[in-house]
Amino acid sequence: MAADNPPINLGRTLGLAMALASDAPLLLLDENLAIVAASDSFCAAFGIDPDTVTGRTIYDLDNQQWDLPRLHSLIDATLSGAAEVEAYEVDIETSLGGRRRLVLKAQRLEYGDGLNTRMMITVIDVTEVRKNEKRQKELVHDNAALLHEMQHRVANSLQIIASILMQSARKVQSSEARGHLSDAHQRVMSIATLQRHLAESEGGSVELEPYLAQLCASIGASMIYDREQLTLTTQVDAVSISGDVSVSMGLVVTELVINALKHAFPDGRPGHVVVGYAAKGGDWTLSVSDDGVGMDEDPERSAAGLGTRIVQALAKQLGAEIAVEDAAPGTRVSLTHTGQIARQVAANDKAESAAV
Repeated sequence: MAADNPPINLGRTLGLAMALASDAPLLLLDENLAIVAASDSFCAAFGIDPDTVTGRTIYDLDNQQWDLPRLHSLIDATLSGAAEVEAYEVDIETSLGGRRRLVLKAQRLEYGDGLNTRMMITVIDVTEVRKNEKRQKELVHDNAALLHEMQHRVANSLQIIASILMQSARKVQSSEARGHLSDAHQRVMSIATLQRHLAESEGGSVELEPYLAQLCASIGASMIYDREQLTLTTQVDAVSISGDVSVSMGLVVTELVINALKHAFPDGRPGHVVVGYAAKGGDWTLSVSDDGVGMDEDPERSAAGLGTRIVQALAKQLGAEIAVEDAAPGTRVSLTHTGQIARQVAANDKAESAAV
């Protein structure tokens, strides 16, 4: 009577077949970490002779370059069932291609017979990926340094332009032209101030309180000649906003403050201008208030001039609604942004575009 053939363990057979047929670099190890099978792609990737790999331990590979203490610990833990190596990165000196950065995934295979254990190790070569990541990080760092330097240079250039505008304003004979040049000077200075803050801030965000305080100090330095008569202060919540939003807010404040200082205090009238910003969650209100003569006493101040059109355009860009109120005394102009207002502004803008 012929001896019975030993039973075939389909799990072990399947594991062996997977290892041999895999397109990915893959090893199948036994409980002693001896190599049961290695995929052709593994042997090709690391310059290993496929005829000699079977039966050797993983630590004997490539002149024992794989014999690393941490790899021992992780594989032993996986084999014992204490852990699984999901993505362990390791540098290995290979005879083919020099130092390689590899990502290893070790998985224990259970066959259900309690006698034999296998471990499958998948190897991914991420050498070029990590080199590209390093180059990208270096490029980002270099670009950030370049942007920082450029912002400083832009701010310097804008201040030079502002100085030229102010010199020109002093030389012209026409009071109207002098006024336009002075207004242009303040607008350029507001952008220069923003550039300074962007250059000093991290991640492109701007701390609003010091930015508006410095902006108002710059405007006051050139427009307030008697600080006992006129004062310009800020009451701003301690928040940080994105660079693009701070540009728009800075221009709004510049226009409204210039307008208040020019028209609210005629004939040497004393007074006070306050720039305010209050935020709650995503809602906020930006305001410029004065205790001057009020809108009704100066029709020119109500005219839809360049400054008014600039503020209206910026308010739309910010998704905000403009309100002009009698402060009794003086005037308060505010921009208010809420989710509902922003949606309504966007809907109105879309309707206007469709009508055109």
